[in-house]
Amino acid sequence: MKTGTGILDEVDHGLVHALRIDGRAPFRLIGEVLGVSESTVARRYRRLRSAGTLRVAGTLNGARLGHHAWTIRLQCTPDAAGPLASALAARPDTSYVYLLSGGTEISCSAQTPTADESEALLLYKLPRTARVTSVSAHLLLDHYALPNDWTGPARLTPEQTALLAPPGPTADGTGGPAGEAGVSVGPDDRPLFDALARDGRAGHPELAAATGWSESTVRRRVAALRRAGVLTFLVDVPPAALGFRAEARLWMSVRPSRLAAVASAMAEHPEVSLVALTTGPTNLLAAVNCRDSVDLARYLTERIAALDAIRSIETAPVIRTVKRAGALLPGPAR
Repeated sequence: MKTGTGILDEVDHGLVHALRIDGRAPFRLIGEVLGVSESTVARRYRRLRSAGTLRVAGTLNGARLGHHAWTIRLQCTPDAAGPLASALAARPDTSYVYLLSGGTEISCSAQTPTADESEALLLYKLPRTARVTSVSAHLLLDHYALPNDWTGPARLTPEQTALLAPPGPTADGTGGPAGEAGVSVGPDDRPLFDALARDGRAGHPELAAATGWSESTVRRRVAALRRAGVLTFLVDVPPAALGFRAEARLWMSVRPSRLAAVASAMAEHPEVSLVALTTGPTNLLAAVNCRDSVDLARYLTERIAALDAIRSIETAPVIRTVKRAGALLPGPAR
């Protein structure tokens, strides 16, 4: 295993895929599925995590609570990009903070619980300095593909996947049998989410210490939030570690009558980890992961070019990642 060069072996790839299915799956179960020992899985995970290559982050799925999701673009002078990106990444309401387009553009995702908070974010909380030349915010209206569903890291068979699949959210989003009171999230849950953002595999004793609750209370609360679909676990791994060294964001203008069809088609592309309908001058956003720049060019000129309902496209290569899911990335951005 050569984590420093971004090369993982088959066991590492299997571990990444297993954790994408269930970020808190026991190492014993993962070992059984991969055909290796529990100690081997634990050792590989600790090595990848200490190298900064792999992390599991517990995150709030605001969509289940009716929150608003935004993608924000800031154009700025080159000297301002790094500090502004770091400031945005330090905020608890942001994720996926990138430097794009030669280091003069920042892209990030944010979610807000209410319309008032959306207004506060967009009008007052975003950086306002002479070094920021433009700001645009796009409300995400619907998703056709999400990062944790990306098939690029897939290695396991359907049979192996079935063994790892955790219980899904209940159809009514209550987190329990029909008729049980719905799950809500309040200030008391903040320490739990903060701890899981830092380490989605933190044990119940660690979570109890972070929250001041008993271990049994923590266990029940995590289970209820997961069943409700409010708490999700994302695998934070650089695409380059999986062999995808050319990332880009695509903003597209698509003929409205074909928008859903184009979004559905792109969601099936193995290069794509995000497809979302947005407001703004463009109406479709995608995140693309390719092996290299030649592969990216081929994707744009062949697969995207075949979708003739796309009227225009803006491609912004990812220069540096400051934050993916959960907490701010430690050390140099990858």
